[in-house]
Formats: sequence, structure tokens, C-alpha cells
Amino acid sequence: MDARPAQRPRWSSRAPRAPAAFSGRPAHRPVSWEAIVGTRTTSGRRYAVPLFWRIFLLNAVVLVTATALLLGPVTVSTPVLLTEAAILTVGLAAMLIANALLLRIGLAPLQRLARAMNTTDLLRPGARPAVGGHGEVADLITTFNTMLDRLEAERATSAARALTAQESERHRIAQELHDEIGQTLTAVLLDLKRVAGQAPDPVREQLHQVQETTRASLDEIRRIARRLRPGVLEELGLTSALKSLATEFTGPSLSVRHHIAPDLPPLGDNAELVLYRVCQESLTNAARHADATRVDLTLERTQDAVELHVRDNGRGIDGAAEGAGIRGMRERALLIGADLTLAPAPDGGTEVRLTVPTRHRSQ
Repeated sequence: MDARPAQRPRWSSRAPRAPAAFSGRPAHRPVSWEAIVGTRTTSGRRYAVPLFWRIFLLNAVVLVTATALLLGPVTVSTPVLLTEAAILTVGLAAMLIANALLLRIGLAPLQRLARAMNTTDLLRPGARPAVGGHGEVADLITTFNTMLDRLEAERATSAARALTAQESERHRIAQELHDEIGQTLTAVLLDLKRVAGQAPDPVREQLHQVQETTRASLDEIRRIARRLRPGVLEELGLTSALKSLATEFTGPSLSVRHHIAPDLPPLGDNAELVLYRVCQESLTNAARHADATRVDLTLERTQDAVELHVRDNGRGIDGAAEGAGIRGMRERALLIGADLTLAPAPDGGTEVRLTVPTRHRSQ
């Protein structure tokens, strides 16, 4: 064995060499594809070059270069004859046109997919781009459709949970309004009546006014509680609940006429609640926002569905953006697999139509 002592590692007193980024010299950067195809301007801002034009321009560069070589003195007469130049020009134009047509046909499915992505709305499910093209293009469209199916299913599940929680909260608030505030105001009315009977005449008149104000507040609280919790729907059914809504919204400035078919099939609790809430929101919009004077409420039975129509003679939608109320109606319609449409009424105003399928509906 070698008896020489092991050498100690040498420690250099020089500072470690800085990386290239800090050495004072610009580091070498590889040429990017953006510099070749031109997806970045001289000011550093990005701009989108369509894939069609990228492929087409690259192919055009190749074809133009090949034609330039053919026009050189090696393969073409010198000077170039007019007939040779015309033939080569026509050939080049034909190749470019054929290349453009082939690329346009090949990329058409991607353009349809892009339009579908821009117009997709999960509150209007069912629309899917047709699977076209070959290879990766068809796989991409199929994957997008699968993603939409999953998103719509997840949204329906989350909407069901949110609406269930919302109804539970409405039920709780209505119960507290009725049990706590309603009973308190009732006790106040009784005390005011007792005090008014013992008060002198000038004070008694003022106490009567306070009684009327308190009674009006109690009626308003009861009305709010009925809207939050449709007890008539639970106790008397959908037909009586819709008639009660029509009576409640009828007033000096609004007339609500209703026609409800007597032979409605059983729909189930969720479907009846959605029909009630959609009708309630439609009447609220007609009374508050549409400046309507007449509303026609119709609930009828078709071959395999039940249709609710709420038509007013107000200002109409006029392309206005949908608010939270309308989007809430769409969420409820999705919950039971119904179809909700809003369109201008034939004689002006707006018509809300909710179609609830009845085939194979569980109770």
C-alpha cells in the first residue's frame, strides 16, 4: 500500500466566479421561435398571428425560394424567356392557392371550436361543437365537449346545494319574522289599544294613528314572510299558490289574469317550488321594472311537459343584460332539467316561458 499521507484539499483564496448573468457580459441567449415567425414587435409587445397565416407564410417562403432557384441561371435560360417566367409564375400561384385551400379546410374545425368556446354559457346547456377534422383536432374537440359535460354536471350539483341552502335560509327568516317580530308587533297593538282607551281625546287620536302604522307594518312583515316561505304551496298545492300570487300582485296599477289547467300531472316538490319561484320573479320584474299594466299568467299541460307562461305588456327586454333575478331563474330551471326562455311578447312586452318535462319524473 502507498504510505504517502493523504493530500488535503486545496482551498483557493479567489472569489468564486459569478454566473454569466452577473459577470458583466451579456449571456448568450438561444434564438427563439418568436423571432423567426414574428410574434413579438420591436417594442416588446406581443401580437397574435393566426396559426393559418404562420403555416401559410412559412410554406410560401419555401415555395418562393424554390422558384427563385429555378429562375436562376443554372436551370433557366439566360436571359429568362417570357414564356418560362409566365409558366413558373402561374405554377407558383397555383401552389400557393392550393396550399391556402388545404390549410383553410384543415383548420376549419379549430375555428368552429374557437367560436364555440367564445359563446358557451353553462346556464344554456346542451350546445356542443360538432366533432370534425382528424387526429389531434378531433381529439381536442372531443376533450372540450367532455369538459363541458363535466362542468355542467358540477354546476348543476353546486346550484342544487346553493338553492337548497337558500330555501332553508328563507324558511328560517320567515319563521323568525312570524314568530318574533310578528308577535311583538301584535303585542304592541294590544297595548296601544288598551292605552288609547284610557287616554284623553287629543292623545287618543294620535294613538289611533300609531295603531294604524303598526298594523300596516305587521301586514307588510306577514307579506314578506309569505314571499320568503310559500306556506300556501306546502299546504294547498301549486294551483292555489299561483292564484294567490296573482291576487297578491294585482293592484290599482297592475292587473294579473291567470289561467291554470285543472288536469296538471304530479310534478314533485322541487318542480313545484321552481315553478312558483319563476312565476314570482317574473311578476316582480313586471311590477317593478317593466312598467306593465297587464300580466297574463298561464300554466298548461302539453304532451310530455308542463309549461308556464308569464306575459306582460311592459317595455320589453330590448337586449338588456340579464340581472341576478333572471340568472337565478335559469339556475332553478337547470336544477330540475327544465327549459327557460325569455323573448319579446307578440304584442309588446316580455314573455317568460318555463317548460318542465314530466316524462319519467320522480315524485
